[in-house]
Amino acid sequence: TTAVAPTHFGCVPRRGPDVAPLMTNRKLGALVAFIAVSFLAAALGSAATTSAITTWYPTISKPSWNPPNGVFAPVWTTLYLLMSIAAWRAWRAAATPAAATKTLWLYAAQLILNALWSVLFFTLHRPGLALIEIILFLALLITLQVRFARTDRLAALLWSPYLAWVSFATFLNGTIWWLNR
Repeated sequence: TTAVAPTHFGCVPRRGPDVAPLMTNRKLGALVAFIAVSFLAAALGSAATTSAITTWYPTISKPSWNPPNGVFAPVWTTLYLLMSIAAWRAWRAAATPAAATKTLWLYAAQLILNALWSVLFFTLHRPGLALIEIILFLALLITLQVRFARTDRLAALLWSPYLAWVSFATFLNGTIWWLNR
């Protein structure tokens, strides 16, 4: 068999019967960290959203195609898990330590924007300001999609539902702002 040099993350790709285990403790630990940080952002966004779901949100005008409230939690739970795995894979696949660090920073920035949107929209009741923010957020998600596609196709595929959902959310946010201005 032919072994290649370890990457900067300690992953040693190999061919043949002496293939390294799929998940070493280090790889598993990093994946758990990505998932934990993502769900921390989810918890912050949820905390900003919870009270408004039963108080303010029912009182504003929404389009007929607005999803029922019960759809959001399972969709977001799935998306947070997929985005965590996608970012972890792209981070591991980065060509250089600098590229890996940039992936981490961009991922952290999008998590901050994700949680901030909930604060702007639900806590502050500012759909117009939230619309401006979500457009910037969406641009960052597109940047990450392109970045992931260049480093790991599966990461880009796993990221795609998140990008699609936030694209839909942007349109929904814009429609709600328009209906309530």
